[in-house]
Amino acid sequence: MITTTLDPISLNDVTDTRNAPYLVEGEGENALKIYFESEENKLEYINTPTHGSDDMSGLKNIYDEMADNPNTGSIN
Repeated sequence: MITTTLDPISLNDVTDTRNAPYLVEGEGENALKIYFESEENKLEYINTPTHGSDDMSGLKNIYDEMADNPNTGSIN
C-alpha cells in the first residue's frame, strides 16, 4: 500500500496520523491511503467530481473533433 500524508485539499502535511481521518483508494499493493487534516477535507475530497464524470458526452465531442482534424497524430 502506498501512503500519503499530504492532505490533497489543504496541501498541508498531516503529522498526527494516529488521529487523522483517512481513506483508501484501490486495492492491493497499489492501493493509496490518503490522510486528511480534518473530516471536512475528507468529505470535500470525496465529493469532488473527477474529470469528465459529469459530462462524458462533452469529452467524447472533444475526441470526435480531434479525430476529424487533419493534424491528428502529428507531433511535429
